[in-house]
Amino acid sequence: MHIVDGALSNPVVIGGAIAAAGGIAMGLRSLDLDRIPTAGVLSASFFVASLIHVPIGPSSVHLILNGLAGLLLGWAAFPALFVGLLLQAVFFGFGGLTVLGINTLNIALPAVLTWMIFGRLIARGSAIKGAIWGGIGGAFSIAATTAFVAISLAMSGDAFLPAAKLVFFAHIPVMGIEAMLTGFAVMLARKVKPELFEKAILT
Repeated sequence: MHIVDGALSNPVVIGGAIAAAGGIAMGLRSLDLDRIPTAGVLSASFFVASLIHVPIGPSSVHLILNGLAGLLLGWAAFPALFVGLLLQAVFFGFGGLTVLGINTLNIALPAVLTWMIFGRLIARGSAIKGAIWGGIGGAFSIAATTAFVAISLAMSGDAFLPAAKLVFFAHIPVMGIEAMLTGFAVMLARKVKPELFEKAILT
């Protein structure tokens, strides 16, 4: 999911940076002191999960957990995921600094969309129903992320269209894995600390 430096056109890079800055500003405004530990844990989880790459052809896939971050943090997923991406770029060279904005947008915006669509459904009803909606939300966040990455590549020129298609189809198995992980995490959180989702809904 990390787009590397030099792979995108300047308008896409600049537009992504501006949009990401807006999302981070929104996230920081909604991030109260009570949720800072949650944001830190989810940022660290994203950082570790996305370090493990599985090669598929000329590309590779990895877990993201952005759906879970969105469901628990709402707009605050933007700064949380931004920090993880920044550390990966600085310490491991994943992605790059010039594309940090578009990478943040492609990963954090689907997280926020997942929260908007599935957040209230997860907070209502039983923990089992919440887990089912959480699993659907986890798969949706990966599908949306791959779609945004593909659009970013396609907007940079027709030469990137094959890569855009590969990104989407290569992440279909990841959608299933993320659905299961997010579903189980949501069920556990609903039973142990249901107020996490209530705070996200009120953001």
